[in-house]
Amino acid sequence: MNEIIQDSKFVELTYKVTDEKSGQMLTAVEFPLGYVHGRNDVLAPHVLKQLEGKSAGDVIEVPIDCNRLYGPRDESLVFTDRIENVPEEFREIGTIITMENDKGETRNFIVTRKDDTTLTVDGNNPLCGRHVIFRLEVLSVRDATEEEIEAGGAEHGEAAVDEALTLPI
Repeated sequence: MNEIIQDSKFVELTYKVTDEKSGQMLTAVEFPLGYVHGRNDVLAPHVLKQLEGKSAGDVIEVPIDCNRLYGPRDESLVFTDRIENVPEEFREIGTIITMENDKGETRNFIVTRKDDTTLTVDGNNPLCGRHVIFRLEVLSVRDATEEEIEAGGAEHGEAAVDEALTLPI
């Protein structure tokens, strides 16, 4: 008999995020994510609610309007500069640069464009302005151990939980 996802169940799943408009895969977990349902918040509450009652083998797709999470794109967070003004270690597309304003607040910028003379960085979240589909596949559901309940996930699965926390959904 398949166990269903409910509070205090240990759930293992994989997910991928695709852009609804283009169908482009934006991110996917490399290793299964394990968590204790109802005991930690590795996924957004509305995603967790969609998982309740599901069991191993189930696949769900949850549409996400990233404008609701991050607001609309802010073009004032996009900067282009002459490439010689940018330190060499930051001259690769995809590089994340953490910058600090005069109030001490930090924001991550991603190098998005580069040519022979200029480099562009973008401080918007990469999902900003997009509508995405969050596709989750439930791999297993079982009773969580006391240790897992206390930790919020598998003792050996911390890397997967940390990876999921970087996904802002």
